[in-house]
Amino acid sequence: MINESISANHTGTKKKVVIVALTGQMLIDFAGPSDVFTNADKCLLELGNKEGYDISVVAPTRDRKIRTTTGMEINFQTCAMDIDTLIDTLIVAGEDHLEPVASDLEPFYQWLAGKNEHNTRRIASVCIGAFALAKVGLLNGRKATTHWSMLDQLKKEYPQIEVDPDAFFTRDRNVYCSAGVSSGIDLALSLVEEDFGRDIANRVARQLVFYLNRPGSQAQFGNLLPAYEGANIGKKLQDWLEEHLHEPIDVGRIADHFNMSVRNLTRVVQKQTGMPPAKFIEKMRVEKARKYLEDTDMPLERIAEHCGLGNLVSMRRMFLRHLMTTPSDYRRVFRTSLNRSNLY
Repeated sequence: MINESISANHTGTKKKVVIVALTGQMLIDFAGPSDVFTNADKCLLELGNKEGYDISVVAPTRDRKIRTTTGMEINFQTCAMDIDTLIDTLIVAGEDHLEPVASDLEPFYQWLAGKNEHNTRRIASVCIGAFALAKVGLLNGRKATTHWSMLDQLKKEYPQIEVDPDAFFTRDRNVYCSAGVSSGIDLALSLVEEDFGRDIANRVARQLVFYLNRPGSQAQFGNLLPAYEGANIGKKLQDWLEEHLHEPIDVGRIADHFNMSVRNLTRVVQKQTGMPPAKFIEKMRVEKARKYLEDTDMPLERIAEHCGLGNLVSMRRMFLRHLMTTPSDYRRVFRTSLNRSNLY
């Protein structure tokens, strides 16, 4: 295969890594992966391995500049379109896809559309860079992911993509996608491990004070329920449930509150929220419980009781189902970083 010949061209030489900084919204989108490959190259040199990586962070426009949201302007040595050699690993980091595509980005998209297994061994995206790969068809018929807040948008705009809502990163043949922001580091570490083995990847992870295999999934970070507009039954249901989660609740009771039949309530909730009432209630209970875990020292048993999750065993099962972690592990990772006692 051509992929094998690309690798062969790099045998004994450095692997060409090109990271396109498609936006200045989040510097870690491109700086994180760049630091991983740079540290991997350093580790390899220290061990006498001269193969390593040749890393280029490039601009997507001819002026070779991006402007950041912090007011900085970054000047790059080159732009993506100037690179016409074989690429081992191409990473598209971020994209401000919510604004109309500027005409000066069109040459970049034309260049990106020409990337395939014949000239690039691996193609990857960081965060909403997945939208750039999708725009030029590189994700058609493939598994992909993106930042948790943009998963529904990716599904809606590109229904031909199999969107994974939970993974920190995905791989489908030679195309990789990472989820939000720091998961670009997770992905880059996995690529280093793929190239040079677990020991080198572990050395880099330790240098960056980062997990080689981060526990959990991005489901832990996203909201289980989106923000609904005031007219949506989801918003009204959330407001009512907020005051009644500690009580026994069934669909009949909710239907009575809204002066609707159970059948009609179920139909309306399913249509406007995309889930049946029972699933909505379950997610609301878990959302409330995770907030207590983050912000209070309330015992787990009391949280389970206060949120209507029954007992600790039941709450643990719910957390594993929705967040792929246990309540105790969630609290350990996500509890408020500044304990009130430390402020005095």
